[in-house]
Amino acid sequence: MSTPHGEVFTPAFMPVGTRAMLNYLTPADLEQAGSDIILGGNTYHMLCTPGMEVIEAVGGMHKFMGWHKTMLTDSGGFQVLSLSKKGTICIIDEQGAHFKHPLTGKIIHLNSHTSIQAQKIIGADIIMAFDQCTPETGGREAALAALDRTHRWLVLSKEEHEKNPNSAYGLKQALFGIIQGGSFRDLREESTDFILKQELDGIGIGGEVIGFDMPKTGEIIDWIRPLLPENKVRYTMGVGLHPQDLIDVVAKGIDIFDCVAPTRNARHGTLYCGEIIEQNGWLRFQGEDDHCRILIKKSIYAKDDGPIMPHCQCYTCTHFSRAYLHYLFKEGLIAYFHLASIHNIYVMQMVCSRMRELILSG
Repeated sequence: MSTPHGEVFTPAFMPVGTRAMLNYLTPADLEQAGSDIILGGNTYHMLCTPGMEVIEAVGGMHKFMGWHKTMLTDSGGFQVLSLSKKGTICIIDEQGAHFKHPLTGKIIHLNSHTSIQAQKIIGADIIMAFDQCTPETGGREAALAALDRTHRWLVLSKEEHEKNPNSAYGLKQALFGIIQGGSFRDLREESTDFILKQELDGIGIGGEVIGFDMPKTGEIIDWIRPLLPENKVRYTMGVGLHPQDLIDVVAKGIDIFDCVAPTRNARHGTLYCGEIIEQNGWLRFQGEDDHCRILIKKSIYAKDDGPIMPHCQCYTCTHFSRAYLHYLFKEGLIAYFHLASIHNIYVMQMVCSRMRELILSG
């Protein structure tokens, strides 16, 4: 992908900076780990704080965060799902979503117009159409309602974007639509057809199930893959709980993916550990257990002088032992969160690098 902030070679994993930062990581850490693209700044959270007036005053999210490479931002559609489950925090109607600010109580209106305008102020290279993320509860009726709204809101998002396809800072932005439809094949196919007719820059595959249930995620990709054009970027939203998840979706034709799990897992003491092996013409991330991880809090690591993962070249593994990380974690020291997050992000980027090498080798 060629963007105003550089080229991105796919497959590419996007670390997630929901609140205009990745917890315990600096832009330099991300670059050193091999990241060329991030999901930087969730539209809903940026509207809440610091607010669009602050982001615009400093010249956009890239300058605000100190990140000079490619950035994608999301529309706030996932918050439409997650916060609407909490009743009075978010109310959804045909005009969009109405949120109550968590601190001030001020009502925030998020719809196709405000979402696109906010993403233009954020200044991301790739922006997402406003959608309603499909819940896995509620059955077909809920999936159909979310699909219909997503399609209507997509048309409005595209109209808003096309008024000026650039960011507030004069740089070209790419608009992606999002395929919804839950776990229903006919709805997924219907949504795919609708999204493709809009002739957008790229295609997101969304819904609560994507990334959360990997067997179903793979099945959904299989349903719609024959319908997808070769020249459009394909993005599974929320995939990346485990390194193997990336390998599995790329095998099915996916280009980019994002997930909060690598850094969240790191903070809770779960560190990726395995090796990338070639198997049947493709790759597999193989470890001592099914989840390819170690739980650093376990006492067995208290005197282990080896790195988190053998042969890993991340800053953490080349400088510190499992014993030291175990000590930091048990003491609750901030250094642990930093070093653990570096490792988990590096592993995800290393997996992507190996996939790119294998693809390019034919």
